[in-house]
Amino acid sequence: MKPVERKEIIDYVSYQEGREALRAEVMAAKALRRVHIGEYLTLLFENHLTMRYQIQEMVRVERMVKEADIQHEIDTYNEVLGGEGEFGCTLLIEIEDPAVRNVKLREWWQLPEKLYLLVDDGTRVSATFDERQRGDDRVSSVQYMKFNTGGRVPVAAGVDLPDLQAETRLTDDQCHALSKDLSA
Repeated sequence: MKPVERKEIIDYVSYQEGREALRAEVMAAKALRRVHIGEYLTLLFENHLTMRYQIQEMVRVERMVKEADIQHEIDTYNEVLGGEGEFGCTLLIEIEDPAVRNVKLREWWQLPEKLYLLVDDGTRVSATFDERQRGDDRVSSVQYMKFNTGGRVPVAAGVDLPDLQAETRLTDDQCHALSKDLSA
């Protein structure tokens, strides 16, 4: 996946003027790349556009003007993008009740190892993830991970924990969008 370059990020005042149009484009792209796995998990396949938007939003919200700060955001978000043959994803663990969420984030400590993408020949591709997103006794409710499918488009996404097992088939539209991301 092509990384976001500094020349693509504009100042926050200019960005604000065209923000709504870009936001609409990004929300449409995210809708095709959002996969709900069971009741609590949402996997969002990221691409160049979604990461550029995230960077631009951080620059806007934090009113960044220092080059070092802007470059730090670019470098940080580019880490989320997958490399050649990979998909970079954001996993959201969405549990509204704080007490239940606290328990589940502890019980699901091994969740990152148990997520997978299924490719057309039935192979399960496990996620790689950043250990910094997991504490000693709980997992973070937002995870950034990568799946190296060797350039193959997944047909499903799933989780295989003893008390959390689910698999979601991707739609044709989702597969087409992810295929375009791989070729970009």
